[in-house]
Amino acid sequence: MRATLTDILPHAQLHKYAVGAFNFSSMETAQAIVAAAERAKSPVVLQTSGGAIEYAGMVYLGVISWVASQSVKVPVVVHLDHGHDVRLVRAAIASGYYTSVMIDASHLAFKDNIKTVKKIVDEAHAAGISVEAELGPIPGREDKISVKNRDAFYTDPAQAAEFVDKTGCDALAVSVGTAHGAFKHTGIAGKLDVKRLAAIASAVNVPLVLHGASSVDPKLAKKMGLSKAEGMSDADIKKAIKTGITKINIDTDLRLAYTSALRTALAKNAREFDPRVYTSAARDAVQAVVEKKLRMFGSAGK
Repeated sequence: MRATLTDILPHAQLHKYAVGAFNFSSMETAQAIVAAAERAKSPVVLQTSGGAIEYAGMVYLGVISWVASQSVKVPVVVHLDHGHDVRLVRAAIASGYYTSVMIDASHLAFKDNIKTVKKIVDEAHAAGISVEAELGPIPGREDKISVKNRDAFYTDPAQAAEFVDKTGCDALAVSVGTAHGAFKHTGIAGKLDVKRLAAIASAVNVPLVLHGASSVDPKLAKKMGLSKAEGMSDADIKKAIKTGITKINIDTDLRLAYTSALRTALAKNAREFDPRVYTSAARDAVQAVVEKKLRMFGSAGK
């Protein structure tokens, strides 16, 4: 069942749970995400990044997301993640596949960020599409988007209030100590600033979004050769939800689960040449991770 952020996040905000937002770039990962949501009886956000669109194409991913969202009874938001390019965001709005978009102009000066987001909000709302924006770029790397720690900054609560008021965005991604990618505890990132998050939650009236929230399983990370990788703890995730986070983005954990399962299946079935044998194992691994996240976020049964 297709939905927008405004259909599901206000309920999460009121009842102190978070909705999981999971990135996909293939049929198998989309199937895994919605299957987990259906099993957990949870709303979910199925999202694509610019890198995923470059890899597979907006139409391919759009059709997959359309079929996936229509195949389950739970609410599914089809969302564009980190739309840095205004042309890409507008293409997503016009495509008919997306029910929600993120316009990420956090790399711009404060006034320019507001101006850019306001334009997209007006266009998206006219089409019945919800909008997520970002104030305070999240450090780290995801796809081809990189924000160096020295250029990253935490979200200012007072600015957040002005930003939401002037843009009319439906959800706000904030920078409070998380980081994209598998190496989260570097530079300014790695320590959740709960006091800042609480101040932001008190200052604005829209649902808040946490990016860079993967836990980065140490066993899987080691298997991938990422010995120094470290993610966000479950305890910090729960603190963030309790303090006001209502949408949590997960990507790295899905990549690790998929790739690890794929490698294991390839090693165990060296003579098998049907790729479905391998991708089925990877799909199952992703589904297990998503379902676990949804239950931890408190959205199961909602």
